[in-house]
Amino acid sequence: MNLFYNRVAGKSIERLAALSDGVFAIAMTLLVLDLHVPSVADVKSEHALWVQLLSFAPRLVPYALTFLTLGIFWVGQQTQLSACKRSDRNLAWITIAFLMIVSLTPFTAALLASFITYRTALLIYWFNILLLGITVMWMWLYAQRAELLKDDVPPEMRKALETRIIVAQALYAFGAALCAINTYWSIGFILLVQANYAFAPRLGKLYRL
Repeated sequence: MNLFYNRVAGKSIERLAALSDGVFAIAMTLLVLDLHVPSVADVKSEHALWVQLLSFAPRLVPYALTFLTLGIFWVGQQTQLSACKRSDRNLAWITIAFLMIVSLTPFTAALLASFITYRTALLIYWFNILLLGITVMWMWLYAQRAELLKDDVPPEMRKALETRIIVAQALYAFGAALCAINTYWSIGFILLVQANYAFAPRLGKLYRL
C-alpha cells in the first residue's frame, strides 16, 4: 500500500505551482509589515516628519532587496515547473523544503533591517539566499534525473538554468564576503546583482529564463 501511495502521490505539477504561488505571495506581502508609519507623537511639523522618514530609509533597502530576491526565485522556480510534464512525491517534498526557506525570508530581511551594520545579520541573510539557491538547484537536477521534464525541453535550457543558479550564487557569495569591509558594500553589491537579474535579461542567452 505504501509503495503504491508513493507512486501516485504529488503528481500534479499544477497544484505544486499553485502552492508555490501562495507561499511566495504571502512571504512578499509579509515584508511590508516591517515598514511602520512614524508615530504621530513624534511628528509635530513637516521637518520632523522628514526626519522620521529619512531615519526610516535604511529599512527600505532590505525590503526592496528581498522583494527582488523573491521575485527572481519565483520566476526561476516557475520556469522550472513549466518545463516539467508532471511531478512526483520526491519533487513535491523538495519543493516544500524550498518553500519553507522562502517563508524564512521575511524574518531574515527584518533581522538585516534591524541590524544593518552587523556582519552576523548580513551573513544570516546571505545564508538564506544560499539555501534558496541550493534547493532550487536540487529541484532542477532531480527533475532531470527522474525524467520529469517535457520531451521538448532543449539541452541548452537545462544547461542555462544550472549555470544561472551557479553564477548567481557565486556573485551572492562574493557580495557577502564584502561585509569584511562594510555591510553596506555587501548590500549594495547584492542589490546590483538582483537588479541585473531582474531588469537586464538580455545580457546574454546564458542569463535568460
